[in-house]
Amino acid sequence: MWEQFQTAAIWHEVGTGVAWLVTGCLMIAGLVGCVLPMLPGHVIIFIGAVAHWVMLREASGLKWWSFLVLAALAGISQVFEMVSGAAGAKKFGGTKWGALGALIGSLAGLFFLPLGLLLGPLIGAFTFEILIARKHPKPAAVSGVGSVVGTLAGMAFNLVMGVVMVAWFLVDVFLIGK
Repeated sequence: MWEQFQTAAIWHEVGTGVAWLVTGCLMIAGLVGCVLPMLPGHVIIFIGAVAHWVMLREASGLKWWSFLVLAALAGISQVFEMVSGAAGAKKFGGTKWGALGALIGSLAGLFFLPLGLLLGPLIGAFTFEILIARKHPKPAAVSGVGSVVGTLAGMAFNLVMGVVMVAWFLVDVFLIGK
């Protein structure tokens, strides 16, 4: 009886619908996670693609190399986000010490989400500029503000890369894989 139910046409349609519902929810949650620091957005998008393939296998339309593309996009985005605060500090006139402080502050800020993502690079760049580079407070503060601007640019880049990941998934499913 159960085998007959599984092979019925209605089961195939329901299973496909559930797979797309789960995939869609994961993709949306991933995009939200690209903006909210509490969720690992790119990882959720990647998991959504993997879940879609696991649920539908060959019918999913995904090619194996798409997972490599999605992983590379996620990796590029993560690296860019981590160094964006340091690059912002450097761009605003900070020294290499300010950039290092912004990078260390970014890492430390991960433990104090969500404000830590902005305050960590700011405090790190400011502190390193004053204590190690021996700058006056005003240029040190400008370097710290630069780290915040860089961090915000990194968050925007994260969102763009999340959209690119979802778009790549959809292009592969509907155009390349079919």
